[in-house]
Amino acid sequence: MPSLQVIVASTRPGRIGLPIGQWAYRRASGHGGFDVELVDLAEQNLPFMDEPNHPRLRRYVHEHTKAWSAKVDAADAFVFVTPEYNFGYPATLKNAVDFLFQEWATKPCGLFSYGGVAAGTRSAQLVKPVLGAVGLVVVPEAVAVPFAGKLVSDGDFHPTEAVESSTDAMLDSLVRWSTTLSPMRRAEQD
Repeated sequence: MPSLQVIVASTRPGRIGLPIGQWAYRRASGHGGFDVELVDLAEQNLPFMDEPNHPRLRRYVHEHTKAWSAKVDAADAFVFVTPEYNFGYPATLKNAVDFLFQEWATKPCGLFSYGGVAAGTRSAQLVKPVLGAVGLVVVPEAVAVPFAGKLVSDGDFHPTEAVESSTDAMLDSLVRWSTTLSPMRRAEQD
């Protein structure tokens, strides 16, 4: 069974991204198409890019980069749970992507954005070229949660039916894309 990482991009204290990511993790686990892992960038604690060599070379000198490389390399697909900060995506997400290159290549990803009235859609649109530049394939099915703060209470995310159904559609797509891209990844590793 392919593996999926649900990556929580926000590291801000008091964030609602963690309960949203935890819900997405549970939903993905119940979907049955993947072995699922929740990855919280706050726990990864990556500094701003501090590797002296270009990520394409995979000549990492820092243990935090080696650990991040191994984690990302082990996944077959990703869901990025990202807020919208000032019409963009968080620097922590850009930094986490920029640390690596080959580990992302030829893997599908889905975008699960949240925010106010715009539902994080500007964040999702702006991060797509960055994800494509490292070889990730962004599936067209996405999740966008408007007024997300109103759906989090007592530390739990309470999604609408639209969020549930769009999450399921994204997960179905990620299974198809992961299966389709798997032979390409194997060929690149040989």
